[in-house]
Amino acid sequence: MAHVEKRGPGRWRARYRAPDGRERSKTFDRRIDAERFLTSIEHSKLVGNYVDPAAGKITFKCFAEKWRTIQVHRSGTAQSVEGHLRLHVYPTIGQRPIAAIRQSEVQALVTKLTDKLAPSTIEVVYGRIAAVFRAAVRDRVINRTPCIEIKLPPKHASDVLEVLQTSQVKGLAAAMPERYQVLVLAGAGTGLRPGELFGLTVDRIDFLRGTLRVDQQLVRRRALDDVDDGDDAAVNDGGPSVEFGPLKTKASYRTIPLARSVSEAIAAHLARFPVEDSNGNPLRNNPDRLVFTNERGAPIQQYPFSVVWEDARTTAKLPEWATPHDLRHYFASVLIRKGLSVKVVQARLGHKSAKTTLDTYGHLFEDEEDRTRDAIDAEFDMLSDDTGSVDKAAGRR
Repeated sequence: MAHVEKRGPGRWRARYRAPDGRERSKTFDRRIDAERFLTSIEHSKLVGNYVDPAAGKITFKCFAEKWRTIQVHRSGTAQSVEGHLRLHVYPTIGQRPIAAIRQSEVQALVTKLTDKLAPSTIEVVYGRIAAVFRAAVRDRVINRTPCIEIKLPPKHASDVLEVLQTSQVKGLAAAMPERYQVLVLAGAGTGLRPGELFGLTVDRIDFLRGTLRVDQQLVRRRALDDVDDGDDAAVNDGGPSVEFGPLKTKASYRTIPLARSVSEAIAAHLARFPVEDSNGNPLRNNPDRLVFTNERGAPIQQYPFSVVWEDARTTAKLPEWATPHDLRHYFASVLIRKGLSVKVVQARLGHKSAKTTLDTYGHLFEDEEDRTRDAIDAEFDMLSDDTGSVDKAAGRR
């Protein structure tokens, strides 16, 4: 039974039994404070909100590491979470008791990150901080999360301020080594993300119907300690650090209409760099029949492909901001220029929502003010031609 006992002049100990059956106590200078403490403890036990005061003494880093290792993440996401916490969060609040961290400290951390990270990256890092605190609340380590009304830096109106021109894409392809030339054209002609492009296999292309199915990508392989022996089948001799992985979101799974020019370029590439031997068997370094491979005929990895890209970018005299992801942006810009709707562009790119498409490419769509003027002018011009009523109405004023 909870009770208060005197422990000497001006010292009062509140004793109670926690839900786990163990006895707890806390000492106060005043009896009234000890009684109020016991009242709050008994109430929290009654309504199921009891949190062991000692639990919150665990450091943020210790709890976050336990949380991180039990999450069901894709390998790339798991590496991203680990890196964000280690580089941007732990140096500031990692050694603080998790229950002692206040809203103002989280806000100060976010503000500090604005000196070195882009707003979109800060949003991701903060999302992971908030997830750790939410988990701590669920585990009854803390009573409440300090991630309340945190002000994040405003993001740019558009993530894509410039896009490559068709002449630049063709110049880049020409500057590439021969086995990567069609990869550039395919990226610009399908809008696949780099990992999706590197993970494209022959069986995903229907040359007869002119479609391309996107349902896998190449990702960095998990740490060796986390990989079962059976996973070796997913990785080729020439690429032990990559494997097939799921796509970014559910919406990323899609089928893309394949333009004739892109289809013919891929077919010519496969004739030049076949995925099978003369007997129809897959090549040793490419058992999954990947369409695009490196110089050894094995899966393409981010490095050293990034070096190949930079050399070709420099040769083609492209802007420094141009990365492999800009082939995807080029694809989107072409669809928009040709008048395709936001929903169609969203579907082709595999965006989760039309909002993502508009946030990224909204400035590339035709000015809505001009379209409004043109729409009314077109209707009034047609009405004037048919009846002359607009001119008559104007003449009466």
